Amino acid sequence: MAKKKRKLKTRKFLSFIFLIILALLILSFLTDVRINNVVVKGNIFYSDYEIIEKACLEDYPSSLKNSSFSIAKRLMKDTYIKKAIVHKKSLTKVVIEVEENLPLFYYLPAKKTILMDKSETEENFPVPTVINYVPDKIYSLLLENVSLINYDIVKRISEIKYDPNEVDDERFFLTMNDGNYVYLTLERFDKIDKYLEIIKSFDNKKGILYLDSGEYFEVKG
Repeated sequence: MAKKKRKLKTRKFLSFIFLIILALLILSFLTDVRINNVVVKGNIFYSDYEIIEKACLEDYPSSLKNSSFSIAKRLMKDTYIKKAIVHKKSLTKVVIEVEENLPLFYYLPAKKTILMDKSETEENFPVPTVINYVPDKIYSLLLENVSLINYDIVKRISEIKYDPNEVDDERFFLTMNDGNYVYLTLERFDKIDKYLEIIKSFDNKKGILYLDSGEYFEVKG
């Protein structure tokens, strides 16, 4: 009986050692598995590669040592990223979805670039310049409205001038990069999203587009 007990103990001990070795081999294998496929979605401001760099995934790091949470945390440290959601589709594939804190315009009176979350930075970007003072309440509405329009259109605006008249104290005059001008009110600000479509209908002529009252184009020169 004593011999049988010794054999059983020996078998249990050997099985235990085998399981430890197997676990170590699996752990070693998993540690060596690299992230080699990264898909980036939702980015406008940053390129795919810049997002991958900020996530510290550019050198195909270990999948086991880079959890979805840790990758998202790295991205969220960046001023220009509002939100980051990271999914691991497999050990080697990561999908990153970002919502960026886009620079909207340079506010000349404050000499600051204004971001989507209303924060400010001294960095310069290819965004419109608000060239004059805008009263606080109207300024907040302007920021909100600019944040809602297509960002490709935002980048086509060179300057924004607060230009109220007797009819509307929420009126603005926009200078576009293509040489056109646009009158716009905060109430009708979303009309600027159709800018390219409207200009094409006038055979791409240069002039002033009145979107503050109606929708007509005054050809210049």
